[in-house]
Parts: sequence; C-alpha cells; structure tokens
Amino acid sequence: MAGGSRADYRSGQQIPDPPELCSGDTVPLFPSLNLHYARNYGAAFSFLADSGGWQRWFFAGIAIGISVILAVMMYRSKATQKLNNIAYALIIGGALGNLFDRLWHGFVVDMIDFYVGDWHFATFNLADTAICVGAALIVLEGFLPSKAKKQ
Repeated sequence: MAGGSRADYRSGQQIPDPPELCSGDTVPLFPSLNLHYARNYGAAFSFLADSGGWQRWFFAGIAIGISVILAVMMYRSKATQKLNNIAYALIIGGALGNLFDRLWHGFVVDMIDFYVGDWHFATFNLADTAICVGAALIVLEGFLPSKAKKQ
C-alpha cells in the first residue's frame, strides 16, 4: 500500500521539475510511450475537471472512504485471500497517491502518455495504474474457482 502511493508521489515529484515537461512538451521514452506533464483537476479521463474546484474535496473524500472500506475488508479477510488483499493494497496505494497529489497540488499530476500511431490514450500516472491493476485482480479473482466450491 505505502509503496504504491510513495512510488506515485515520488514519480509525480520528479516530473514537474524538468522545464521541458512543465511547458507541456512531450519526452519520448520508448516507441508508443512518452512522458507528458499534465494537470488533472478531475478524476479518470478528466471527469468533472472544469467544475469550479469543489471536485477536489469530493474526490479526496471518495479516496479516503474507499481506502478505509478496503482497509477494513483487508483486516477482516483471511490470510489465504492473498489475491484480494494484493488487489485491495494496490487500490488503496493508488487512491492515496492521487489523494496526496490532489491535496498537495490541488490537482493530480499525470505523466504517462501511451499511444499507437496518432491515437493517444488519456494521460495517466502510476497511481492510476495501481488502481486499474487492483480492480482487474478483483475481477480475475471472481472468475477463479473458489476453494469453498470445490469442497
């Protein structure tokens, strides 16, 4: 959990410093992958980004609420539920990483620009990746055969 939010916080801390990124320029890393500094005042895909500022506290509250709920679920879960606990930890870490950005800067720093040809996916960050991987693990776990069903 802490590792995911710390990794996102540290990566976001490094991105605003280089002047070429602060100006909105793109720095190619690999084919189909760039660094591109972007301020996201909203949520995923800049949802509610132009809403006047109230969304900062709204999304902060959602991040805190979801983190508390998932932490309680982790606490109550069995040690054998490793996949779910890893998923919860990734989601909590990502939510806290974006929360720190939102509270510290007033926006989330996004910097990963994935593209194919002229098509660009929405710019995102490591916290977003952790949240998506965690959610995918929860979905995957739902398709795996349960030990209770086997007995």
